[in-house]
Amino acid sequence: MYDSLATSLPAVGDVGLARTQGAAEFQRDTLKAAAAAGDKTAVRKSAEKFESQFVSQMLTHMFKGVKTDGMFGGGHAEGMWRDFYIEEVGDVIAKRGGIGIADTIERQLLQLQEVSR
Repeated sequence: MYDSLATSLPAVGDVGLARTQGAAEFQRDTLKAAAAAGDKTAVRKSAEKFESQFVSQMLTHMFKGVKTDGMFGGGHAEGMWRDFYIEEVGDVIAKRGGIGIADTIERQLLQLQEVSR
């Protein structure tokens, strides 16, 4: 009974990827809505969240090669919680200035908004 349940569930990595893809689509839609409404604060917040998702994706690929075993490794539990840690690190990086993506997105959206008026 449990074997059939385990084989029908998606792998942890697949769930993380689906969550990230869904979050990216949500952020894209939020950015468009904020730009259309002319809300500069919402545009900035959405741009930062987009940058956070981008940085988290970069970090996810960087951490793939890091093993979780060994004397000081976290083992299976570390592997399970790593996605949450990476997401939080991405949020902190974006909130503290990030790598410049949020600034560029915000500037471009505000320019598009001015042209459309």
